[in-house]
Amino acid sequence: MEQFYQVLTWIGIFAYWLLIAAVTVRVVFKRRAVGVSLAWMMIIYIVPIGGVIAYLLFGELNLGKKRAERAREMFFPFQSWFQCLADCPDHMPQKMSDVAKPINDLCENRFGLPGLVGNHLSLKSSTDEILRALIDDINNAQHSIHLEFYIWYPGGLADEVGVALIKAAKRGIKIRVLLDSAGSMRFFRSHWPKLIRGAGIDLVEALAVSPFRMFLRRLDLRQHRKIVVIDDNIAYTGSMNLVDPAFFKVDAGVGQWVDVMVRISGPTVSVLNCIQAWDWEVETGQRFLPPLPTCQIPTEDEPEYDTVQVIPSGPGMPDDIIHQVLLLSIYQAKKSIVITTPYFVPSEHLLHAMKGAAERNIDVHIVLPDKNDSTMVEWASRSFFSDLLKSGVHIHRFHGGLLHTKSVVIDDTHCLIGTVNLDMRSLWLNFEVTMAVDNLEFTHKLSQLQQSYIADSEPVDKEQWEKRSVRNKFGERFFYMFSPLL
Repeated sequence: MEQFYQVLTWIGIFAYWLLIAAVTVRVVFKRRAVGVSLAWMMIIYIVPIGGVIAYLLFGELNLGKKRAERAREMFFPFQSWFQCLADCPDHMPQKMSDVAKPINDLCENRFGLPGLVGNHLSLKSSTDEILRALIDDINNAQHSIHLEFYIWYPGGLADEVGVALIKAAKRGIKIRVLLDSAGSMRFFRSHWPKLIRGAGIDLVEALAVSPFRMFLRRLDLRQHRKIVVIDDNIAYTGSMNLVDPAFFKVDAGVGQWVDVMVRISGPTVSVLNCIQAWDWEVETGQRFLPPLPTCQIPTEDEPEYDTVQVIPSGPGMPDDIIHQVLLLSIYQAKKSIVITTPYFVPSEHLLHAMKGAAERNIDVHIVLPDKNDSTMVEWASRSFFSDLLKSGVHIHRFHGGLLHTKSVVIDDTHCLIGTVNLDMRSLWLNFEVTMAVDNLEFTHKLSQLQQSYIADSEPVDKEQWEKRSVRNKFGERFFYMFSPLL
């Protein structure tokens, strides 16, 4: 009997190491950033069995068989739609500025998606202003409303948006609402889904979270876009979820969330509508390709250089495209770079780009919330501070709440704004969207807003930072090892 147990033990050990070897080979043969592969191998070797299970659940970009098949079948019809924009009079590559043209070329070559002129952008930077403008536009809708959010959290003005949608549906407006299952969990457990569906609104729960699906699809893959399109004429996108900060995560100890949204009219509305249609089809299989924009030849009084480039990312779309646009924008900078992001875990390429910019005398500023709702991200973020400060990058800790605005302003002349955090999850995993805006007036307004954030922040002093405790340094280095996975 003793020999039998010894044999069982050796078989178990052999099976365990065979499993480890198989998963290691799979990690190695997946082409991705070296740091990501090394982080996963460290977890697999340090945490017995649990590391293997974690990799099988979260280690690969698995959209699920049905959604993946849809995404493959959808790509060429949607790409053809995007390519038709090149024939629109509002696509004027010959008049694009030296900063807009390379971004346009990158997106057009990789995705067939060109930049368009003739847009009107309005920056909205307070909760009350954003939600009341959205309610007004819903109340004035004539035929259709499409909403897509990561989080809808009941309470306050967010409930008034729900009431406005129900009233719009009752007067015959066709409404589609797509919400991420994990982000909007509180909403789906409330009375609101029954009310909304009862009014005839199409409500879909994207990427449903279920223990029965954990081995069929990566559960932490999330629908992180925020898009509203009304009557194919007005669109909103930006960092804000459908929440009233006075009612959202009030016990988290980070203060109220601080966000922005951009209200858009012009040909870019159709592009955002098409991205929303993409997400709807991935989830439901129903195709609603929107009409192409009614483009008009810009008049003489229109700005010569006024390009908006929409850049979506996520499974089924070109890999790494937003990351490439970020790098391109940073390397194009000549005077200044100001970045605001709630979650800061940059890739090695982004880190070197920011350090290199500061070292060639570009004025680089990074504005982060002083308190974060993610402990792991907070500690991992701090691990990058020393290198950045030594290179001359200015880091500011915002005290006015959880700064959730995701923006990059280059040289006070052009900018990036959207849903993308400067972390691995946004850059390589989730469904995201950002806009590269080459519009001087809009960029100045965003730059002024960023400066107001800096005025309400405390700069991180390099000398004081180096005096932090050994305990803090150890915590930062520990979470730094996992930064490629955050």
